[in-house]
Amino acid sequence: MKSKILLLLAGIALAATVQARDDRLKMPLADVLNSPNAQQKLDPNIKLFFGDAKAPAPKQTLGTFTANKKTNFFNKSDKEGCEWVFLSAAISLQERAKQEGGNAVVDIKSVYRNQELSSATEYDCGAGAVMGGVALRGTVVKLP
Repeated sequence: MKSKILLLLAGIALAATVQARDDRLKMPLADVLNSPNAQQKLDPNIKLFFGDAKAPAPKQTLGTFTANKKTNFFNKSDKEGCEWVFLSAAISLQERAKQEGGNAVVDIKSVYRNQELSSATEYDCGAGAVMGGVALRGTVVKLP
């Protein structure tokens, strides 16, 4: 009986530790943007410019928007989960660009707990034991 109680307490402690995971991961943009999923799902007609990547001067600026997406990380590696949720956020920005009449999103930054990461090579992904998320903020523009 005593060993069953100890085993139960150990299981509860382990579960609490696993659920408490909340890691901020810096992931490479090139890996996700060059993936077959990105090639299939991202709209090539809506250009994405991350960080300080050079974009042509816009004809019109249509507003700054944030896409905050979450996904289930169950049975996925951090890389798989982060890439999946990143694509969801990027697609959301592209859809917003279409809705606003734009053809590009510039100055895209990752946002993790209100901290921005402006990078042309990395994005932030919040990874937990069960859920993960990516938030991207960018400015929708109409390029010539």
